[in-house]
Amino acid sequence: MPFFIRLRNKYRLHDFQFALVIPVIILTIIGILVIGSADASYQEKQIVGLVGGIIVMLLFACIDYHKILNFYWILYILGLIALMSVLLFGDESLGATRWIDLGFIRFQPSELTKILMILFLAKFLSLNKDKISKPVFFFITLFITVIPILMILKQPDLSTSIVLFIVCVSLIFIAEISAKIVKWALGLGIPSFFVLFYLVTREGQKLISNYQYLRIMSWLQPENYPQSAYQQQNSIMAVGSGCIFGKGLYNTSLDSVKNGNFISEPQTDFIFAVTGEELGFVGCCVVIGLLLLISIECIWIGSKAKDLEGKLIGCGMGVLISFQSFVNICVVTGLMPNTGLPLPFMSYGLTSLISLYMGIGVVLNVGLQRSSHESAFQ
Repeated sequence: MPFFIRLRNKYRLHDFQFALVIPVIILTIIGILVIGSADASYQEKQIVGLVGGIIVMLLFACIDYHKILNFYWILYILGLIALMSVLLFGDESLGATRWIDLGFIRFQPSELTKILMILFLAKFLSLNKDKISKPVFFFITLFITVIPILMILKQPDLSTSIVLFIVCVSLIFIAEISAKIVKWALGLGIPSFFVLFYLVTREGQKLISNYQYLRIMSWLQPENYPQSAYQQQNSIMAVGSGCIFGKGLYNTSLDSVKNGNFISEPQTDFIFAVTGEELGFVGCCVVIGLLLLISIECIWIGSKAKDLEGKLIGCGMGVLISFQSFVNICVVTGLMPNTGLPLPFMSYGLTSLISLYMGIGVVLNVGLQRSSHESAFQ
């Protein structure tokens, strides 16, 4: 009881950011319905994930995020240990080693690492905000950031590595790094990207794995790589076949791409294809609108935070959700090569779902801290 009394005295219910919580829960429920339609055997587990996620979210919303950030080096090391465990004892599936099988649960550390890195960098950059523009310290920061990214890349998981890299770079930028360094980074980074892209599309290249090469080439030339392009091409067909209002959830239509098993693992990376086919253009717009609303709300809470730590947490979560959603939807609709990224709050996966809810919980506490800070001066 004393804990709840202190909690009530510190935070006020009307300061709780329901504008963030409600879209998150609605989107997860839509995801559960679509997962059940894609493969009913996964629906019950995702419901358990929703319940567990809400509990985790409320727990972290009630904990002062400054107390969590006091252990920022421990969070960073825990992430590295988890990623190292994957490399040493990981469970292999479809040619990738990204999971740890604990018997009662299959855990994917890279999903949790995204959240841990946001928390770590929020504290690390805040403590060193006056040094970040110094070249030596800037490269030290990049070195610390690149270690978990390379460990994820080793699994191999290029798509998650890219997402984590974009999130980390965004946080460094938001921490108000020198404009001179930003100009140099863009000046070198953009041309380097196009040169690298040209090199990896050359036959016989050794820069990326063969399966990654096939994914890129099947996107560029689907007619020449039909065996690698079929999943993405079927996904595009599924989205288009839903028309305006879709064919309906749990439909038994014979012309359904999903019912014909033409999409592999539709409950995970290609859940948006099932959404397009069964809920149509309207359903897709609702899902995209909710993802956009969640991202904007996280960034808005971060922008109103009372300190740089809170700002980086809110903006980091906003960047993570928006960029990962953008990539996933682009893949499903054929605008980008197949990457294997889950759609936040929609795709099946307990590690991803609960990790995201944990991140949302910390963002909620940032909002509560801001409100209590403002109240002290009124």
